[in-house]
Order: sequence, then C-alpha cells, then structure tokens
Amino acid sequence: MRSVPLDGLPVVGALHEEHTDTGVAFERLPRRTRAQVADPSLQLVLAMPAGVRLAFTSASTVLELDLAATAVQVGDLPYVRPAVDVVVAGEPVLSVEVVEHAVLQLRGPLPEDVVVLPGGPGTVRLALPGDDRRVEVWFPHGAVTELRGVRVDEGKDLRPVPPEGLRWVHHGSSISHCLEASSPTQTWPALVAREQGLDLLDLALAGQCQLDGWTARAIRDAPADLISLKLGINVVNGDTMRERTFHAAVHGFLDTVRDGHPDTPLLVVTPIVCPAVEQHPGPTALQDGVFGVVPRPDALATGALTLQRVREVLSEVVTARQAADPALHLLDGLQLFGPADVDSLPDGLHPDAAGYRTMAERFSTLVFGGSGAFRPRAGTATRPGPASLRS
Repeated sequence: MRSVPLDGLPVVGALHEEHTDTGVAFERLPRRTRAQVADPSLQLVLAMPAGVRLAFTSASTVLELDLAATAVQVGDLPYVRPAVDVVVAGEPVLSVEVVEHAVLQLRGPLPEDVVVLPGGPGTVRLALPGDDRRVEVWFPHGAVTELRGVRVDEGKDLRPVPPEGLRWVHHGSSISHCLEASSPTQTWPALVAREQGLDLLDLALAGQCQLDGWTARAIRDAPADLISLKLGINVVNGDTMRERTFHAAVHGFLDTVRDGHPDTPLLVVTPIVCPAVEQHPGPTALQDGVFGVVPRPDALATGALTLQRVREVLSEVVTARQAADPALHLLDGLQLFGPADVDSLPDGLHPDAAGYRTMAERFSTLVFGGSGAFRPRAGTATRPGPASLRS
C-alpha cells in the first residue's frame, strides 16, 4: 500500500493541526488559543476531534489509519470505545472501533486522581467504494486522538472535495459534545447536519462552554451560514458565574460573534432539563453515578444561578437585542429535552444515545421545520482557504 503524507490531508472541521514527532492531532480552536488556555480539562477536550473528518473521493478500495486514541472515563461511569465512521454520499455505511486504545480515568479534581491505562496505537482498516462518490471519514468524537499514518492502495490518492451544504457552526457543552453517543456520526449535531445537508463545524466542548473569549473569537473568524450557541449548563454545574457576570458575558460573547457575522442567522439555545439544578444553584459533582448538587453556605447564595434563572436571563438578553438584530433567535432547551425525558438521563445530566437521537429529531423539526423561525440563507458564508482556517 501507499503512504499518504500527513501534511495536506483533506481535513474538515478542525481549526488547527498540531504536528508532532509521531503524527498530527486535529484541534477545534485556533492555534493562538493554546497559549491562552491554562485549564488542562479544556486542552483535553480540544484534542477530541468531534465533528472532524476527512472529505474526499478516491479510487482506492481501502483506507488504513494508524491512530493513537485515548478514551476518557469519568469516575466509574462507562465510556464509549473510540470509533471511526465512514459516510458515503451522505449515508453512514461503516463504524469501526479503535480496538487498541488507552483510557484516561478521571477520579477527582487533583493531578494524582488522573490515571492512564495504557494502550498502544491501533490500525483501523476501512473499505472504500473506490469510485467518484464523496467519502467522509469521521474521527473519534470523545477520545484524544493523534493520526500517525494513512495508507491507500498503491497508485491511488485522496482527492479533496469542496464543502457541501451551508456551513453550520455550533457551540455547546458536553450535551452537544455527546460523549455518550455510540459513534462520531451519532452525536445530535452530526445527525442534524446529515438530515439537513449542512457542513458542520462542531465547537462543542464538554465541560467548557463557559462564554470564553477565545471561543467567541473562533466563531467570529470562522465561515458560517448559520450559528447556534447552546449556553448555560456548564456555568451552573461549575458555579463559575453569578447573575451579574453571566448577563454581561452573554452580551459580550454575542457582540464578538456579531463582529464577524453581523447578519448571519444566530440561534441561542437555553439548557435542557437537569433536575438537580433546575431550582437549586450549582456546583454539581458525580455522586454514586449521578450528578447532584454540592452543599454550599447560605452566604454564597446571592446572585447564584439556577438553571431556571439561566433560561430567564438568556431570554432577557436575546429579547433586548432582537429589535436591532432581527437575525437573532431563541430556542427553549426544554423543547429539545424536558421533564418528560428524564428517564433518558442516566446520570441526571447527560442524555443517553437514544436521548441524543431524540434531540436531533426535535432540533430539526423546531429549527428547520415548516414553522421554524430560524432559517439560514444560502451564500452568506465566507470560506477562507485551509491555511487561514487552521491557523
């Protein structure tokens, strides 16, 4: 077989390619962010290539990928084994597990609570159609992944193909990252993108949807025909803001996004149901497999955010801006996943795989259905070349 150079692969969905001595990792925020991020948890999720894929045509009938994948396990919760999905002409045809992979176990907040169960790099062998149909190979969405080798049939290559459909940029928390989904094409944003024929840029960051300036700037600078922001749950679960700072931070985040996309349809999505913090402020912690509220002194209650109040603040912010920004919209997250769906929240916070499929179906109906108010316009995205996209 013929080795394909790792430099110049037809990569979609990454804003930075980090080349190492052993391979290349695809990250979902620009390179400049690396010098600004001090939180190791954010570095971890940035190295998970959710929504990142190769997009090409090829006369090769086989594609071999050498991958060093590290899955992440929180406490004793089960984790999804890393997998690579193949999509041909818009339809998933194959999902292959990365059998040889490491596991990073998170058992507490301190460095000594992090344990890595070693596993060597694995080779995934994928069957390709070998014709002119568009092929997408999706990398593991919930595992830190480094690509160390690519091989095709002798004399064949991977020919890049242009994007298909409108560019949809989505940012959210672990409930958009969907670590519980069975494979990378089964996250709810990926399911919606395929159903609606959209070109997804997935900026869902598990635990890290904190209205960070670097994320707002990444969205500002990325090409986009439509943008959605699912905000609030991480702020409550981490108890990272009070009402005063949250209100201002939402305005600031939207201001930055609008600096680059003044007229692009922009949808703010409020949190889905989370029983523990609906009417009680965070923080939360994993307790016997379920996320529950951590007790806090009454003196710290002033301005603390419940999920119910977060929804109200987001509604207030969007309403205040809509007169001057008619392309700004709001979606109540409880319409995506509400109190009637709690049986599909096994840990009290994250939907299971079936729950994410439910979210995808409802998002498609509510946002793109016959009466949906959030309608993208074709031709609004600017598409910088690969060098500026992944800088």
